[in-house]
Amino acid sequence: MSSNEEKPLRAIILYDSRSIGGSTDRLIDAIGRELVATGAYVEKAKCRAMADYSFVRDFDIVILGAPVYYLVVSSQLLGALVQSNLKKCLRGKKIALFLTCGSPEPMALTLYLPQLKVHLVRNRILSEKIFAPHQMDDPDAVADFVDEIGEEYEKAVSNKRSRSNGLQWSDEALEMLNSMPSFFSNKIRAALETYAKQNGITLITPEVLDEARSSPMGL
Repeated sequence: MSSNEEKPLRAIILYDSRSIGGSTDRLIDAIGRELVATGAYVEKAKCRAMADYSFVRDFDIVILGAPVYYLVVSSQLLGALVQSNLKKCLRGKKIALFLTCGSPEPMALTLYLPQLKVHLVRNRILSEKIFAPHQMDDPDAVADFVDEIGEEYEKAVSNKRSRSNGLQWSDEALEMLNSMPSFFSNKIRAALETYAKQNGITLITPEVLDEARSSPMGL
């Protein structure tokens, strides 16, 4: 996962945990290692409710995570969103969220994640994950979370790049593109945008995809 060949994607994990070296800390380290394996530069920082979070502006992705205690997201992370400049510094940032708890996932998605999301309504949330106790040391669960972050980040960057190039995508065309694996969809996107520019097309639709496929150059 890298924003381009010269500059690796920068991610920071902001977290809260009441213990040192416990299951939440191990999970955070596992997420960090998985991100590094994709080529990203990663830092982590433990939250304090009254801290200065200006440094998050230097990162492309901010991952927020904490355990749940007595039906409430751990207080330092939640407090930072309310009492510090964290919410302000997160403006325009792409976010990923995770919580660790033993409650059923539907309950966690309904009651716990909204405690964070209410402060992030203007952010692009790339992935949301509830880690049950048995998943916190599961490398596959961690890899799935990191893979989704990477795929959604690439989609967001590609969409922004297309808009800056004066190209637009119809909802149907984007749905088709996003249903493909990211390594394949990125190549299709690049080829389609080149085809559109060469032919004076400003809106990419499924029909444009069909035309490009049947063109002499193909896709």
